[in-house]
Amino acid sequence: MTSETRLPERETMEFDVVIVGAGPAGLAAAIRLKQLNPDFAVVVVEKGSEVGAHILSGAVIDPVGLDKLLPGWRGEETPVLTPVTEDRFYFLTAKGGVRLPNFAMPRLMSNHGNYIVSLGNVCRWLASKAEALGVEIFPGFAAAETLYNEAASVIGVATGDMGLMKSGEPGPNYQRGVELRGKYTMIAEGVRGSLAGGIIARYDLQSGKDAPKYGIGLKELWSVDPSLHRPGLAQHSFGWPLDAKTGGGSFLYHLEDNQVVVGFVVHLNYKNPYLSPFEEFQRFKTHPLIAPTFAGGRRISYGARAISEGGFQSIPKLSFPGGVLIGDSGGFVNVPRIKGSHNAILSGMLAAEHVAGALQKGAVGADLSAYDKALRSGEVGRDLWKVRNVKPLWSKFGTLVGIALGGIDMWTNELFGASFFGTLKHGKPDHKATEPANQHRPIAYPKPDGKLTFDRLSSVFLSNTNHEEGQPAHLKVRDMELARRSELGVYAGPSQRYCPAGVYEWLTEGAGGSEKDRFVINAQNCVHCKTCDIKDPNQNIAWTVPEGGGGPNYPNM
Repeated sequence: MTSETRLPERETMEFDVVIVGAGPAGLAAAIRLKQLNPDFAVVVVEKGSEVGAHILSGAVIDPVGLDKLLPGWRGEETPVLTPVTEDRFYFLTAKGGVRLPNFAMPRLMSNHGNYIVSLGNVCRWLASKAEALGVEIFPGFAAAETLYNEAASVIGVATGDMGLMKSGEPGPNYQRGVELRGKYTMIAEGVRGSLAGGIIARYDLQSGKDAPKYGIGLKELWSVDPSLHRPGLAQHSFGWPLDAKTGGGSFLYHLEDNQVVVGFVVHLNYKNPYLSPFEEFQRFKTHPLIAPTFAGGRRISYGARAISEGGFQSIPKLSFPGGVLIGDSGGFVNVPRIKGSHNAILSGMLAAEHVAGALQKGAVGADLSAYDKALRSGEVGRDLWKVRNVKPLWSKFGTLVGIALGGIDMWTNELFGASFFGTLKHGKPDHKATEPANQHRPIAYPKPDGKLTFDRLSSVFLSNTNHEEGQPAHLKVRDMELARRSELGVYAGPSQRYCPAGVYEWLTEGAGGSEKDRFVINAQNCVHCKTCDIKDPNQNIAWTVPEGGGGPNYPNM
């Protein structure tokens, strides 16, 4: 956009509370605010085309959050339909596996009383609850800018402009974004959100905390042969196809209606730039303990997203002047349990209670540091404290030794409320873990068969990903020459492999001595997983929000 371009003034809408993100945390916060005071004006802005469109999770949920938010939910018609009936844990080798005895697993790993769900459908249901209470929900609008007043307090957000051309100039269908102003703003964007990142940097909220850590989770939804369906079965594994130094694991959950979800997680502190999480996921499905479930089945949907794995040590300060971080914007996933939605709901409720208290006292734009302290000492903090050393032990000692030590540590925390290890540090951020390509060998992955294993582009098609043509690319390479010299020259172009959607390509053009490598960004393929923003070894790629309504449209995920 040129300096001569004069844009119209934004329309302004005033609310008591502005919430960014219609996930479990944002919707729980909105519901709780209205429970506390029906007169509060509350708005939720959601970048997905509808509530649930961008929600991707396993998901086995611990209902503790729902029980607290909506105590009568069990007597209603809900999408929470399939209780876990059986837990299985496996360590996989290339040709077989060892089932771990349930009695040896720490008690908190048990899924007794939990439910297998589509978290997207749970969010759609929560949205209906919020709207019935008078919450305004604006899907299809991406919060693109944080608004500040002269005192440097957050006073709301602005949604992105629509109808911009690739040049950044307004096109024929241009619409200016809207300013949503609030006495308090609650950031519930999910993992590695753009606004949260800017707020954390502006107020130095990560100071004194450990480095954030992440994984990438990939998921497929299948319709399987009814004879192979085991409603309520929750199966987890680790080991093959990942080597002993690369962290990650899998899940296999049997929902209702002959549906099974299969997922694979790779910790993003892996070293080998030739590793492809997507290809490892496809390879995993060929294991003799996994493949039979999908014989004669049909893949329905696919998706991927980053997972917050830093846990207790990496939680930033959660309050800032005029607002709070909730849900995955704060990083509340319990890594060994592969669960975070219960903590998201609890954090949204707790934040709502502190915001409501401030509003009732007439305190506008305050720094609600009491929320931060209450979360760390309350249910969410206690949940994460017990497992704080599992991820660091896994990263330091590898899969076999690290998981064994992590299991012992969880037992000692459960039984004695203490750890032999104290509180371990995570060390360097994930992008610094990538090693130069000359220290590794390329990995030869098998070609997909189109029945059990698939390529990226056909997978992206099943995610229903769509971005309006002609808009500016929302994936920004800060220094193209640095990318060519380092991302390609030193690390052999890992973006081509860590991206689960085929967004990035390195193409060689020219001949006869005039060859030049060109970095191609297929932004229209982006499923909003944020992996590039996390794993690029030079932190040279920035993920920003595209036009509202763009990205995946996940059904039943």
